[in-house]
Amino acid sequence: MYAQMVCGLCQRHEVLRVGAVFASGLLRAIRFLQLNWKELAADIEAGALSPRVTDASVREAVAGILRPDPELAQFIRDECCNDDWAGIVRRIWPNTKYLDVIVTGAMAQYIGTLKYYSGDLPMACTMYASSECYFGLNLRPLCDPSEVSYTIMPNMGYFEFLPVDEATGAASCVDAGNLVDLARVEAGREYELVITTYAGLNRYRVGDVLRVTGFHNAAPQFQFVRRKNVLLSIESDKTDEAELQRAVERASALLRPHGASVAEYTSQACTKSIPGHYVIYWELLTTGAGAATAVDKGTLDACCLEMEEALNTVYRQSRVADGSIGPLEIRVVRGGTFEELMDYAISRGASINQYKAPRCVTFPPIIELLDSRVVSSHFSPALPHWTPARRSD
Repeated sequence: MYAQMVCGLCQRHEVLRVGAVFASGLLRAIRFLQLNWKELAADIEAGALSPRVTDASVREAVAGILRPDPELAQFIRDECCNDDWAGIVRRIWPNTKYLDVIVTGAMAQYIGTLKYYSGDLPMACTMYASSECYFGLNLRPLCDPSEVSYTIMPNMGYFEFLPVDEATGAASCVDAGNLVDLARVEAGREYELVITTYAGLNRYRVGDVLRVTGFHNAAPQFQFVRRKNVLLSIESDKTDEAELQRAVERASALLRPHGASVAEYTSQACTKSIPGHYVIYWELLTTGAGAATAVDKGTLDACCLEMEEALNTVYRQSRVADGSIGPLEIRVVRGGTFEELMDYAISRGASINQYKAPRCVTFPPIIELLDSRVVSSHFSPALPHWTPARRSD
């Protein structure tokens, strides 16, 4: 990261595209620049790479690019020294045409932050893939992120689909009688993706739920909807990734008047107390001139209630009528906590290119890490709205 950032700064007028596989990875790079711009500027001024880079081949490669440039070093200091990082991508790399980054599904939460840092550069979602297989291409890469659909490439593997029950949101078991071929999917239906790959996976459930949005000639086009797994559950309630994200987005709207937003989040179903309750970990990002002002307790308490109002009726019934779920809790963690979470995951073998912040955590060491970084805790101050459904006679 350090070596790439040095080279990107030295060749800033040659950069036409800025990106990463996932939006979270690009924001990690921007955060890296925020934390290390002083040392980067010093290296550029001196024309010598920091001793922190110890790999001989990397040092040799960077030596072909890095030259003493006091003027550039001062430019970097001037741009990075204040708290206003709005449009920093365009300011540092003025010829950038677009961001090449995935902002669909769970990554959609980063769109506002990316717009802030990039100065509203277009975001191109070009492909749909996973560790197991490439799936499809976005034939309109510069469309609005909310309109992204991927055309499946049938030469990448053999694709089959499990219909998702519209009432329960669950897919059937993998059985030849339940599977639908790529050529027989129906527009508007949701399916769970099942793949057979050249590498040897046989009818492997990827875990992605897709919606058929249309066809390119005869090839179906799909919109990523969500991961299939239930994230949070205390009793009969079931909250999935898409619903949790909508609740976070709705609550985070209350932060905007304070110049703040949710930079990252994860969750856990805490059952240490009775009744159990949802715990949401938030790392906040402050922007603009008034960024130094902390978000007050009342606003964060209100965010808890706003999240509850956005959750499904079964959750709200459990809170209001049954009393089987306690008030939702938001634990605000200090800046850089999710960086530490990523570093921990990578130290245990996770791929830096494939890493995404988990939306639900159950592994005790990760929960301990998050809890050790909490700076304030907030609970829903009231019950969410819920009324029993009327039965027709």
